[in-house]
Amino acid sequence: MECVCCGSASLTERRDRTAQGYRRFRCRACGRQFNERSGGSLNRAQYPSDVIALVVLWRLRYRLTLRDLAEMFHQRGIAFSHEAVRGWEAKLAPVLSAELRRRRRGKGGTGRRSWFVDETYLKVRGRWRYLYRAIDRNGDLVRDGDLVDTMLSEHRDMAAAKAFFRPAKAATGMTPDRVTTDGHGSYPRAIRATLGRRVAHRVSAHRNNGLEQDHRGIKGRIRCMRGFKSFRSAERFCRSHDELRDFLRPRTRQGQHVPADRRRRLHLRRAIAALATLEAA
Repeated sequence: MECVCCGSASLTERRDRTAQGYRRFRCRACGRQFNERSGGSLNRAQYPSDVIALVVLWRLRYRLTLRDLAEMFHQRGIAFSHEAVRGWEAKLAPVLSAELRRRRRGKGGTGRRSWFVDETYLKVRGRWRYLYRAIDRNGDLVRDGDLVDTMLSEHRDMAAAKAFFRPAKAATGMTPDRVTTDGHGSYPRAIRATLGRRVAHRVSAHRNNGLEQDHRGIKGRIRCMRGFKSFRSAERFCRSHDELRDFLRPRTRQGQHVPADRRRRLHLRRAIAALATLEAA
C-alpha cells in the first residue's frame, strides 16, 4: 500500500481502526493519515464497502428497483434510502464495466470471428432511443455468443453506426471476418469506413435470431424500472448490465452438459471477482 497523498511506501499502521473496521495508516514521509478506503470512490461512505458492492451487484444483475433493494437490506438491519442506491450505482457501475471490458480484450481467440449486430429500443425521458448491441461467434459450435459491445444512441444513422463500430473494435482488440446485420442502409458504409473493406457484410434476418433473443436480457431487466430519466444514466446502466451479464454467463457448446454444481461454483467464483472489483473502487 502507498500513501494516497505523496505515493510513499513508508507507512506506519495505527492500532485503532475506523468505525467500519478499516485499518488506519500514517505516512512517515508527509505525515498524513488515511485508511484503506481513502482515495477511492467509497472514501466517505457511511456503510461498509462489502455491503455497497453487494447492493450495486444486485442492482445490475437482478430485476430489482431502487426501493426493492432498500427494503431488502432494511429487513437485514441495514437502513439506507433508495437515493443512496442510485448514488452508489452512479459511482461504481462505470468502474465495474470498465474493468470487465478490459478483462475480455483480446480473449476472443484467433479463429474465425463473426459479429452479429442489431439495435433495440429503450425509452429515455419519454422518447425512444436506440441501443446498439453486438455479439460474436468463434466457430459454429458456440451456443451463447460473447458480448462485443453496447452503445446507446439518440439516432439510428451513419454517424451512430460508425460510433458503435470504432469502440467495438477497440474493446475486442481485433477485426472480425464478417458482420451480420438486419440490412439497415447505414451499415455497409460504416463497416467499410471503420472495419475495412476486407470485412464481409452479410444481411440476414434469421441469422440474427440469436441476438434478437439476447435482447431479452436488457429488455426484461429494465421493464420494472419504468424507463430512464436521463440519457447518461441509461447509457451507464445498459453498458454495466451487459458487461456483468456477459461476465457471469457460462460459455457452453452445442450438446455440452454442464452439471448444476459446476455452474453454481462458476457463478460464485465470478460473482466474488465482480464484488472484489466493486469493493476496491
